[in-house]
Order: sequence, then C-alpha cells, then structure tokens
Amino acid sequence: MTSKTVTHAATQGSSALTLLFAVICALAVATVYFAQPLLDTMAVSLGVTPAMIGIVVTVTQVGYAAGLLFIVPLGDLLNRKAMVLGQLLLSAAALVAASMAQHWWALLGAMGVVGLMAVVVQVLVAYAAVLAPPHRRGQAVGTVTSGVVIGILLARLVSGSVADLAGWRTVYLMAAGLMLAMTGIVWRAVPGTAEPRTGQGYTALLRSMFALYATEPVLRRRGVFAMLIFAAFSVLWTAMVLPLSAPPLSLSHAHIGLFGLAGIAGALAAARAGRWADEGKGSRTTGFALALLVVSWLPIGLAHSSLLALALGVAMLDFAVQAVHVTNQSLILAARPDAQSRMVGAYMCCYSAGSGLGAVAATQAYAHGGWLAVCLLGAGISAVAWCVWWLDRATGTVAPSPSFKE
Repeated sequence: MTSKTVTHAATQGSSALTLLFAVICALAVATVYFAQPLLDTMAVSLGVTPAMIGIVVTVTQVGYAAGLLFIVPLGDLLNRKAMVLGQLLLSAAALVAASMAQHWWALLGAMGVVGLMAVVVQVLVAYAAVLAPPHRRGQAVGTVTSGVVIGILLARLVSGSVADLAGWRTVYLMAAGLMLAMTGIVWRAVPGTAEPRTGQGYTALLRSMFALYATEPVLRRRGVFAMLIFAAFSVLWTAMVLPLSAPPLSLSHAHIGLFGLAGIAGALAAARAGRWADEGKGSRTTGFALALLVVSWLPIGLAHSSLLALALGVAMLDFAVQAVHVTNQSLILAARPDAQSRMVGAYMCCYSAGSGLGAVAATQAYAHGGWLAVCLLGAGISAVAWCVWWLDRATGTVAPSPSFKE
C-alpha cells in the first residue's frame, strides 16, 4: 500500500469520525433545548403553575454553565474517550430520570444533570481537533460546529412534533435511547488518544483556565468576537417570535419554527469557514462574515412586509455567526494544543455571556421600541464587532492566521 493510499484512508477515517462527532453534538445540544416547546404540557402533567415551569430551562442552562467551568477543562487532564463515554452514559441516565419524573423537584434535578452533561459538545470539539490532521483541523471544527447548530435549530421542532404524537415524556425517553446508541458507537469506533500530560491537579487546572485570558491574546480577541456575535444571534432568536406571533402576521409556533430551516442552510454553509481557517484566511473570513452580519439586519428589519426577506436575513445572520464561531475555535485550538479543552471552556464562557446579555437586551428593546428597536440593537452590536475587527487590522494587533495548506 502506497503512502498516498494510507493518507487517503486516514483522511476518510478522520472525516467519518468528524461526522459522528457532529451527530453526537447535535443530539447532546438538543437535549438542552427540547423543553422550550414542552413547558405548557410539563406544567399540566406535574401540577406546576405556568409562572414556575420556566425554571426548567433556567436550571438546564445553569447546569450547562457549570459544566463549562468544571467539566470541560478535564479534557486536558483525563482521557478524552473515557470522558465522552462517561458523559454520554450519565446523560442517558438523566434523560430517563426526566422522562419518569413524577415530582417537580425530581424533574429539576434531572434537567440540571442533562445540562451539565451536554458540555460533551465542547469536549468533542477539542477531541475532533486532536484526531484531525493539522491541515484539516479547521474543517473538522467546522463540521462538528455545524452539528451543534443543527441540533439547536431542530430541537424545538422535533420535540414539539414527538410530544404531539406521544407526550413530552417520550421525547426524553427517545433521547436517552439515542444517547445509549451513541455510547456504543463511540466505544467501538472512536480511537483513544494519549493521556494528557499537564502536570497539574484539578484545582490548578481550573485556575489556569482563567489565567489563559491574561496569557493568550488570541483567546481575548476571539472571546470578544464570541460575546458580540452571540449577543446579536440571541437578539434575533429571542425577539423574533414576538412580531411574528402578533397581528397582523399571527403565525403559529409551528410556522415560526420553520424559520429555523433558513438557519440550518446558513449553518451548513458555514462549515466552509473551517477550510478557510486551514488555509490561513481566518482574519479575512472574520471581516467578511462580520460585514455580512451587519447587512443581514436590513432584510430582517422587513419582517412585517416580507417573510421571504426575513428568511433571507436569518440565513445571512446564521451564516455570518457560525463562520466567525468556527474561525474563532479553529484559531484558539491551534494557539495552544496543550490546553485545548481549557481554551474551549474559556471561550465558551464568553459565548454564554453574550447569549444571556443579548436575550435580556432584546426583550427590553422590543418592549420600548418594537421590532425596529430590536433590529437597530442587533445591527449596532454587529457593527461594534466589525469595528473591533477593523481596529485590530488597522493597528496590526491581529497575528497572521496559521496555515496548514501544503
């Protein structure tokens, strides 16, 4: 067998593993968002007031945030394959517990663990980067990230449809079965990696994650981009249901959910950004995507007069956000191969902060100025992100993107 044939076979194997990781990530992140369209039926089933049932979403997100801080960094200390298997098994157990919960507190406890284990997504992003050849690292990150986005966008549609047919408990029972199936596939198909050698204990590892903000300029810059782009992303998806469900449009929740399909198109296209990062075009990709993010708010602002324009704007926005997100992760993973899990964890903290702030700002903007105020807010945040990129370029503080192209 020639060296060229061996290389081709290795590449094919790496691509298959990357696709598997993308599927697992789609399922894992979907478990965090399944509850949103099911809250009313959960409230009736458990005898909880509508005002209280929203805590289910909050607890799940709190669990996810805790996982980013306390579990993801372990990828630099423990065997990643063992971590993934453990997280998938615990996630399956928590999903079964959620499906069987007969009391309010039991459901909250189960959903907290579901959120905590969903950070397997970030472990898999770093794992994919380790397993991929250096010249395909960005492409691998892009593919896995596309799976994450598709999971988020489809979660509400799938859970609502299954719940209509078989009840909300079936949604979580079905997800548990899929998690167990993924566990078996990972155990059989995914190769192990060498044990990380950080030379640090767990407490020191956590401290070092926060120290990365001070020592790694790439993480600081890309963390700022993450906070701003996901604030803009959250502004759109938090507020969009308000004008679409109100007169004169009065769309049903099912019809509103179909706008997620436009987002999927953007997410799939953004996988290309990983290849551009591999070719050393990370900075140019960021600038182009941030400019597109600003422009996307023009068709989004026409929501009341043209749903087609809104769909186009959603696709543009999702493409731009995911292109920057994939580029961000590709660059930070390349910057510190010895601290990839901690770099991803620190980066995702910026992502979470931006998402939370964007959601709060969006509802306030809509309450005070309607859809126009929401669009101006989103465009303003997007413009700030582009200006940060432009200033970095103008002052020469952006380091050249690493290129693995041969």
